[in-house]
Amino acid sequence: MSDPKSKILKEVFGFDSFRPGQAEIMDSLLAGRSALAVMPTGAGKSLCFQVPALVRGGLTIVVSPLVALMQDQVAALRLAGVAAETINSARSRDDNVAAWRRVAAGETRLLYLAPERLMTERMLAALSRLNVRLIAVDEAHCISQWGPAFRPEYEDLARLREIFPGVPIAALTATADGTTRQDILDKLFGGRAEDFVLGFDRPNLQLGVEVKRSWKSQLLSFLQRHEGASGIVYCLSRRKTEEAAAFLVENGVTALAYHAGMEKQLRDANQNRFMTDDGIVMVATIAFGMGIDKPDVRFVFHCDLPASVEAYYQEIGRAGRDGLPAEVQMLYGLDDIRMRRVFIEQEESGDDRRRREHQRLDALIGYCESPSCRRRLLLEYFGETMEDCGNCDICRNPVELSNGTAEGQKILAVIHQTGQRFGVGHIVDILRGTTTEKVTKAGHDRLPGFGAGAEGKKEAWRSFIRQLVAAGFLRLDIAGYGGLGITAKGQALLRGEQPFHYRPDRMPARAGRKTRSRALPSDAEMTADQSALLHRLKELRLRLAKERGVPAYVIFPDRALIDMAQRQPQSHDEFAAVNGVGAAKLRDFADVFLGEIANAG
Repeated sequence: MSDPKSKILKEVFGFDSFRPGQAEIMDSLLAGRSALAVMPTGAGKSLCFQVPALVRGGLTIVVSPLVALMQDQVAALRLAGVAAETINSARSRDDNVAAWRRVAAGETRLLYLAPERLMTERMLAALSRLNVRLIAVDEAHCISQWGPAFRPEYEDLARLREIFPGVPIAALTATADGTTRQDILDKLFGGRAEDFVLGFDRPNLQLGVEVKRSWKSQLLSFLQRHEGASGIVYCLSRRKTEEAAAFLVENGVTALAYHAGMEKQLRDANQNRFMTDDGIVMVATIAFGMGIDKPDVRFVFHCDLPASVEAYYQEIGRAGRDGLPAEVQMLYGLDDIRMRRVFIEQEESGDDRRRREHQRLDALIGYCESPSCRRRLLLEYFGETMEDCGNCDICRNPVELSNGTAEGQKILAVIHQTGQRFGVGHIVDILRGTTTEKVTKAGHDRLPGFGAGAEGKKEAWRSFIRQLVAAGFLRLDIAGYGGLGITAKGQALLRGEQPFHYRPDRMPARAGRKTRSRALPSDAEMTADQSALLHRLKELRLRLAKERGVPAYVIFPDRALIDMAQRQPQSHDEFAAVNGVGAAKLRDFADVFLGEIANAG
């Protein structure tokens, strides 16, 4: 094995071959060239800088946005026998001073820092005196104001190429459309870097969207299909997060809450439990998630509409990082659209940014209302093309568009007759001929359109209106009251110059047989004895993880345990052949795992 990077990959990390794109990115960095790498979640981004760091020698600085992420990565590297450190606010001053002494003495290969700590004049001056050979910026979309998680402190990283001339910089992210990528290239690299876009497809994720009716019952029905699995439930507000977590606990689900308004100690305790234990459902705002590298998250459920396609893609990216099947489901309705429009308008930003954010929201609404393959639409947003996926709700249960021109004209006529000032509920009441106090007080029971849709059900009319908004025939008054206005496209529909086709809403299927969501596809290839051994190996892994205070996957990922259960190695040489076993893990864990395997026999 003459190639140094292949040697490191096998001896340190225990892998026999590179995943697609990894070797090319590593070669660029090893040749001294900077690189931007956009890779799908679970494709092995961290190895793209960790392997070159060990090949190049000296010190590699890794910029990471979250303390928890830094600590997990450092723990994983140390278990692999790599001298890694992090200096951060969660550690005591004594621990940070001791870590710095090891860095300054040249003992450390990778140093993980938050951008705020790295970009202090004192830290930069100290690092500039050391043998810095590589810089890696993780979650690089944070540097772009167009990314889904812009962090102003990341902008200062643009100075790195001047402070460390000749040191290659790696920027890595899973979430960047064309605008975001260009922004990263311009800011961090001054336009001078190799750009690797290795695809956005996550074929193991089953995608689904459902119209919001009764979010609590819809959420519970979904979770009944994933009993005993780890997953994330996203809510828009802190209050709803607390409400949802309490509701799930009342219904027998092991659920924890996480949002920025909680005490840090409780928030950290909940995150640690989610990362370490099996079968925990984390109910959270978007404050939870970036860098959450738990491989066996089997589902992500959105109770509310995310901010954009990029934000949605990043949030669902927390599911199925182990490459095994996972399901993502989103609920959305007109109130979600209105709230998202309000948020955009309330941002303290320029007109250009607001215009772009509205366009990005439009793209997400289009995804929700799509009558064709959701994955194809999602990937097209990021500039990729593919055939229908067969693994989204539309592909699994295709819908046919129906002609709703007549219904659309009835709705638009009533909106026009009422002065384009009223919300959905009032318009539906007029269409159905319902004599509410508000209708009679306004005299709207005397309008030509009163009762024009008496034969239709309330939910059907609400669906028509939602799809008219999504398709651009109507706009929502986002200034405050949710009134419906007619666009130029809507005027054309009203005049009979433009058709309107709609997608009939489907009622969700009743929760049927519960699925063993955490079952692995490999189970089908495993004997009963192998499956029983896998369970015992997982229990052993959890015990070892708790003893060391690290997440279970840091000891070994599920794939390694499956490999052990199937191979059932009997010696150190055989254990070394297991996927993910490098020299350090062979030394530290072979005997205890071999003992468990022998006992099972």
